[in-house]
Amino acid sequence: MDEAVAALRDFNRFYTRFVGALDAHYLGSDLSLAEARLLYEIATRVSPIASELQADLGLDAGYVSRILRRFHAKGWISRERGKDARQRPILITSEGRARFEALDTVIRRQLAERLEPLRAADREMLVEALGAARALLGGGSASWAIRTFRAGDLAMIAARQSILYESYGWGRPMEILQAEVTTAFLRDFKPGREQCWVAERAGMMAGSVLIVDAGGGVGQLRLLYVEPWARGLGIGAALVDECVAFARGAGYERISLWTHTVLESARRIYAAAGFRIVATEIHDEFGRPEQGETWELALTR
Repeated sequence: MDEAVAALRDFNRFYTRFVGALDAHYLGSDLSLAEARLLYEIATRVSPIASELQADLGLDAGYVSRILRRFHAKGWISRERGKDARQRPILITSEGRARFEALDTVIRRQLAERLEPLRAADREMLVEALGAARALLGGGSASWAIRTFRAGDLAMIAARQSILYESYGWGRPMEILQAEVTTAFLRDFKPGREQCWVAERAGMMAGSVLIVDAGGGVGQLRLLYVEPWARGLGIGAALVDECVAFARGAGYERISLWTHTVLESARRIYAAAGFRIVATEIHDEFGRPEQGETWELALTR
């Protein structure tokens, strides 16, 4: 935790310098950063009210009122009638719109100049990293999407699961198993009979699952996982639903999977999807005794 706090504080110091957040006059304008942000919100919203702006930006109500009075005196905004000043809709005037667009143009130009040295791949990495930071810190959207696999996904899936399962003490044997499963999937991939789905949130892999042909009319669900920072959003259940729908369409008679009793979250997802335990056994494939479970779901044609 201390390392994360130190890293975040270090980034804050860098970023406030990068954007000039501490300058009395933001980007050479006659506005502070807070004033520029408030003008942005007024220009991009439909008839906002002061209480909404104050709450969304986390600013002091009196400070917001003083800024709005300044904007009104400059002719940048007008206020509709109402008994409570904090509930009166705020309208941006043509003068205010022109001031906002001029400032916005300067901001875009300066940021574009700073990003110019970055290669296309570096810019893509920056976009993904910023999205991930917002998601992790709670400022990003909770939305996510599922897609089929593409180049590089299977190696990342094996790596992430090996790292996450290390907390169970499964170590290198589990990492070997992950690598074998993903390598076999890529080498022997059967279009129409097998598939891998990846869930993404804020441009980052949030989870994944595979279904492979186990023979005898059985599809095997493998390597289901969801990143800790993306749990609680229904991603795991949605990935399993993809497997079930695909298996039915491919004509499988049933789906089988192997998991462990300690993986309670995954077991709840399987049970909710209709899977049932058909066998249990103690094994030491990962260097320590663990209870493994075989689950199955019968599919109706």
